[in-house]
Amino acid sequence: MYRVFASRALRAKSLCDKSSTSLASLTLSRLNHSIPFATVDAEELSGAHPAEVQSFVQGKWIGSSNHNTLLDPLNGEPFIKVAEVDESGTQPFVDSLSQCPKHGLHNPFKSPERYLLYGDISTKAAHMLALPKVADFFARLIQRVAPKSYQQAAGEVFVTRKFLENFCGDQVRFLARSFAIPGNHLGQQSHGYRWPYGPVTIVTPFNFPLEIPLLQLMGALYMGNKPLLKVDSKVSIVMEQMMRLLHYCGLPAEDVDFINSDGKTMNKILLEANPRMTLFTGSSRVAEKLALDLKGRIRLEDAGFDWKVLGPDVQEVDYVAWQCDQDAYACSGQKCSAQSMLFVHENWSKTPLVSKLKELAERRKLEDLTIGPVLTFTTEAMLEHMENLLQIPGSKLLFGGKELKNHSIPSIYGALEPTAVYVPIEEILKDSKTYELVTKEIFGPFQIVTEYKKDQLPLVLEALERMHAHLTAAVVSNDPIFLQEVIGNSVNGTTYAGLRGRTTGAPQNHWFGPAGDPRGAGIGTPEAIKLVWSCHREVIYDYGPVPQGWELPPST
Repeated sequence: MYRVFASRALRAKSLCDKSSTSLASLTLSRLNHSIPFATVDAEELSGAHPAEVQSFVQGKWIGSSNHNTLLDPLNGEPFIKVAEVDESGTQPFVDSLSQCPKHGLHNPFKSPERYLLYGDISTKAAHMLALPKVADFFARLIQRVAPKSYQQAAGEVFVTRKFLENFCGDQVRFLARSFAIPGNHLGQQSHGYRWPYGPVTIVTPFNFPLEIPLLQLMGALYMGNKPLLKVDSKVSIVMEQMMRLLHYCGLPAEDVDFINSDGKTMNKILLEANPRMTLFTGSSRVAEKLALDLKGRIRLEDAGFDWKVLGPDVQEVDYVAWQCDQDAYACSGQKCSAQSMLFVHENWSKTPLVSKLKELAERRKLEDLTIGPVLTFTTEAMLEHMENLLQIPGSKLLFGGKELKNHSIPSIYGALEPTAVYVPIEEILKDSKTYELVTKEIFGPFQIVTEYKKDQLPLVLEALERMHAHLTAAVVSNDPIFLQEVIGNSVNGTTYAGLRGRTTGAPQNHWFGPAGDPRGAGIGTPEAIKLVWSCHREVIYDYGPVPQGWELPPST
């Protein structure tokens, strides 16, 4: 199942130079493969060959007597033991964060050579991920814990590598670029600097086990912070192996701590260590709790009930249908950018759009993981939601709505065919209870489809205005007046506009994050890194000279 399903274009560049801080002491010789940092074999990982995941604090890998045994999401076998830190073991992590000063590990006035160090680390890590065997290792490891097609998993590795390439050489110190403004008199100038927060924490979800934590971790490090990283235990083995790669490429062992724990234990650390900033990617419910607990010292990239509007200009039906299928059902719909609601202009109803969507959805199969386990919703919960929607007058099942056939996915997870439910737009807006039901985020292969007439665009805009998650969106139209109307009356922070508009896709070359919330976080770009991982500091130089003949003025 984990064999390559498509040819790969990942090419080797050059081997990473072994750093003096490489973890040569790891018992790597016992492994039967030639990846120097790895302590697991993604191909062999199974109930018969289980793996153990450790935490890392104060420069050391540590185990725990408290283990969380994970079930293989494809067959239910116990296949990973995560050594989770419990509430009695938090003090080393609290102490480690507390030892970092507020002015960070480096800043424009302190240890500036570390900007260059991180440019070098990025170069070496990017070269490692360019090696086909290393890229394949991470793609297959991602597949084992967050089952998705090989192309989707390899794409995550590719984006991660391109991000690292973007911050090689001098690019890290360019993030800390300052500016100067002339003063009011000779000897006075004001300088603006990007300043680190110092001790920070990062909490990331399961759906992108490598890309999200690695991009946020490196952004925090580039700007001079000391991060404590927590990844969802279901997938933390991926980032554990990436940590070992970074150490191999020269990451100072004391710069990052990595913890496996449950949410209650992590919350205890956050309250006791009092980090200066926390980046949280995950559910809105947890995000709002943390915002209160941390007194607002937080950046959020939380839930996304993401929408797509098909405009009046119908063209390239096959392409638009394919993109809709990708947006709704790739990674089994487990993307924070997945298409949750599709608004279809009446002109498209004269085309075979819906029948093409059904055909494309039915191509997806468990064998190649183009559809797979849903890790946060059970089958029963998704089917119950579907039945509730079908009680709405005029609603109907377009396709899907059944449990996957011939699977061995454990019951704690979900196994649902790609599903679409039609709900009339008038009913969606009829009352708040119905609206809340229709816009409930199902983190799985599930979408709502509705249709609007030429004079009903105001209803579409009303539906968009009432949403409370504003991550991604797409306006599929090349009509500039229509684009202007929809974009001008909506909020989503990452909006794709035009015939090829999509909702998914978080590459390294543009901002990805929500809008409309001052706590909103971005990822991937220089602007996102500076916004999330640094603050502004102004230093006003005033050397003099004091004006000749200066006299003591009267009190004011």
